[in-house]
Amino acid sequence: MNLLTGSTGLVGAHVLAQLIFNKKKTRALYRTEEKREQTLAVLYNYQISKDEIEAYVEWQIADILNLPQLEEAFIGIKHVYHCAGFISNSPSDYKKMRKINIEGASNMVNLSLHFKIHKFCHVSSIAALGKPLNSKHITEDSPLAEDSKPSAYEISKYGAEMEVWRASQEGLDVVIVNPGIILGDGFYDSGSGALLNKLKNGLKVYPPKTTAFVGVYDVAKIMILLMESPVKNQRYILASENLSFKQVATHFSRLYNVSKPQLKLKPWMLYVAWIFEVLRSFLTPYKRQLTLDVISSLFETSYYSSEKLKNEFGFEFEKLEDYAKTIKDRA
Repeated sequence: MNLLTGSTGLVGAHVLAQLIFNKKKTRALYRTEEKREQTLAVLYNYQISKDEIEAYVEWQIADILNLPQLEEAFIGIKHVYHCAGFISNSPSDYKKMRKINIEGASNMVNLSLHFKIHKFCHVSSIAALGKPLNSKHITEDSPLAEDSKPSAYEISKYGAEMEVWRASQEGLDVVIVNPGIILGDGFYDSGSGALLNKLKNGLKVYPPKTTAFVGVYDVAKIMILLMESPVKNQRYILASENLSFKQVATHFSRLYNVSKPQLKLKPWMLYVAWIFEVLRSFLTPYKRQLTLDVISSLFETSYYSSEKLKNEFGFEFEKLEDYAKTIKDRA
């Protein structure tokens, strides 16, 4: 049986759908009934029936920080898909994010070692990767350096990876995926889902950032592909295309017939907004999301390569126009 954490998040819900298609029995961890209902809505969008869900999914309430709950969840498990995590740009969430992302990963791999799990798949991020060596593209071999990770989120994803690699040295077979910005249907209230919600409504103001994007449908398929392959103790970048935010926003504006991106952000605009956010957070309970690290990242141009995955498995990624249409059709 498979164990799936984060089953009520964007990646986890779509991984669960693919596991059902593959007729793989899965113990799906969740924390609240409301979030579980969101995942069920995603499964129904795949035309998966209630009978199929009952046949292949065993729901279990568990928190990755709650060891007694986790120990019970690991009974009878052979493969683990660790999709749970926490995303935030707010400085006030730093400790919480480190605890969930790093301590949570540590709990998962420690129990995997204890229960002699056959293989462990960890969902990381391109945020955990280093800088390019002799080319303009960032690859799996780009050097990592913790002190080069300026944001709290990057530090937490890097730290989580270190726990997984540590477990691999202790005998656990692992694979790590480093997706770019993931776009897909079903979850629009946080992370890339919040970005997608803005794109669907027309992103008039856009940052001059270029980075990797990928459809959640490919991410889910690749994770299962890697887990069923003999590959172990490897990482893979998941990047369909390197695109600017203007390119992505323009495509969604055409698809949804909404306003095209019109105004490119300037650094001074964000620094003014940052000052107001800081003042507001001092005067009210408001949780600010704009930090100096975030501002800096919005003006970066980074190119990521998925050639390793393509060369080893012959995998062909969907392009933006393909998975964007899927998102629209499934809304």
